[in-house]
Amino acid sequence: MTDTAARVLIAADKFKGSLTAVQVAERVTAGLRRVVPGLAVESLPVADGGEGTVDAAVASGFERREVRVAGPLGRQVTAAFALRGDTAVVEMAQASGLHRLPLGVRAPLTASTYGSGELLRAALDAGARTLVFGVGGSASTDGGAGMLSALGARFLNAKGEPVPPGGGGLAALARVDLSGLDPRPASVDLVLASDVNNPLTGPTGAPAVYGPQKGASPDDVRALDAALRHYATVLERAVGPRAAEYAVSPGAGAAGGVGYGALLLGARFRPGIEVMLDVLGFAPALERASLVITGEGALDAQTLHGKAPAGVAAAARAAGKEVVAVCGRLALTPEELARTGIRRAYPLTEVEPDPARCVVEAGPLLERVAERIAREHLS
Repeated sequence: MTDTAARVLIAADKFKGSLTAVQVAERVTAGLRRVVPGLAVESLPVADGGEGTVDAAVASGFERREVRVAGPLGRQVTAAFALRGDTAVVEMAQASGLHRLPLGVRAPLTASTYGSGELLRAALDAGARTLVFGVGGSASTDGGAGMLSALGARFLNAKGEPVPPGGGGLAALARVDLSGLDPRPASVDLVLASDVNNPLTGPTGAPAVYGPQKGASPDDVRALDAALRHYATVLERAVGPRAAEYAVSPGAGAAGGVGYGALLLGARFRPGIEVMLDVLGFAPALERASLVITGEGALDAQTLHGKAPAGVAAAARAAGKEVVAVCGRLALTPEELARTGIRRAYPLTEVEPDPARCVVEAGPLLERVAERIAREHLS
């Protein structure tokens, strides 16, 4: 490839804890152009439905809308969704993410997704007819009960009183009243965008797999799994067999079971990166590119299971485009990279062996890595 013919598409996710996806694109662009001045570069920051999804949408031309909603412990926070025409991108982590908890606090039994329901309602109020609901990074394991409550559902104990928020409170659930549930989600194209396909409960369910990340002890995991199984049983009495069917459907266990709540609202499950590439306009940008640069903070085993770089590489390979990747840390073999469609990965640790410095100095190091990519692929 010669520099006169080259057009580079940068479609990378964030380097968590170091750089946003937008910053990654800026740094890579700077490094490339230091070697090839005037190089044609197109930036399309990407996300897989988790944290950073709204920012990626805004960077691609969506309007950022802010609203006050309940955080995972009920305290008000300012959250955002993205809107373009009648398409909205809602990121549950904006309202109910782990980063919304006070520093050092974990609340696996009591954290709620109520604020995520408020975000969905705000997007519907703004006129959304296609609603991409990106889930991931949640603080809660409440099966989406909080989200459904914000949309008008009532979860009651034997005395007819609302059960406490959070997954732990669902153990006391006796009756579900859906008579006040907002009908709008069922009338729009609601897409559950996630990079995980776990069921709601069981050995591969939300409490067992993701509960410990939210601070759940082994006893908490058992309690949450039992509470969510009970929740699905009570819901079956309210909505029929589909409640049980959805509990074992792919994506039900996403983000502490909020995927289950979304399925009950009528959502259709799609891998998050596939949805976001469609929404962000990746296909036409890919057509214009001669080289694609993707990446994220760590390229590891999780990358192979629906993370953004794997989705970008798969689409680029299908279009016959060359793909390289940047990352902070590389834990994949060349063979594993090749299977995803990535020709070569460039970790920051090749430039700076100290992982701590790679985090702190990610920006300048990424520029140096990009210079190397330019020398090896653009000249």
